[in-house]
Amino acid sequence: MMQQPLAYRMRPRTIEEVLGQKDLVGKNKIIRRMVDAKRLTSMILYGPPGTGKTSIASAIAGSTKYAFRTLNAATSSKKDLEAVVAEAQMSGTVILLLDEIHRLNRINQDYLLPHLENGRVILVGATTENPYISINPAIRSRVQIFQVHPLKTEDIRLGLTRALEDSKRGLGKYDVDIDDATLTQFSSTTNGDIRTALNALELAVLSTDPDEDGVIHITQEVAEEVLQRKRLTHDKDGDAHYDVISALQKSIRGCDVNYAMLYLAVLL
Repeated sequence: MMQQPLAYRMRPRTIEEVLGQKDLVGKNKIIRRMVDAKRLTSMILYGPPGTGKTSIASAIAGSTKYAFRTLNAATSSKKDLEAVVAEAQMSGTVILLLDEIHRLNRINQDYLLPHLENGRVILVGATTENPYISINPAIRSRVQIFQVHPLKTEDIRLGLTRALEDSKRGLGKYDVDIDDATLTQFSSTTNGDIRTALNALELAVLSTDPDEDGVIHITQEVAEEVLQRKRLTHDKDGDAHYDVISALQKSIRGCDVNYAMLYLAVLL
């Protein structure tokens, strides 16, 4: 049987293990308060891929010990929803992660609404689309909407370090040698996407031959190959110069301080 990807295996088991998103899951913040009080309400999490939407749902389920089921609004049928509702009626509360919730059709929406209202099914909808535009008002009126932000470099670095040290779910059984600069390269070149960073690290470890002592050396060249992203280059008079300026402007407009400082440093 094919092994699950590292990003899947390293999903947080409790709310304390969630990377980043401290405005939602930090101490005394809204989702942490819900979990601590076990007073969950349905919610929609929206943000870029790989930023922790599924992880938050999984962590909520792990912290509350409720059953956790995952469906995709684009491909799941009414029968799939009926199975979740039947489980909730028998066992109590079920947390349902509904990916791509902006694609939920009218039939499934109409079936789901009364079960959200009675609280047996706690819906965690995940989407990369703006829910204020893409989600039907009938769903929006029954959920709370939270924005999930790209992870900071230090958050991704923490996730990678956990994976390297975890011998049960992660890569801890391998003797991996990776320096700070290379670990930062994995952490800073995936645009806040922890899934991409973890799976690239796993590929690097599994596809690099160990030396005679059994040590797997992950270099910056290996990182470039598995990430398919070169280290930032800058030519004063060429296209890369204007690419970096453009990236700096976009970072400033997007209020991303870390990337704005990075591109400014490259220019300097």
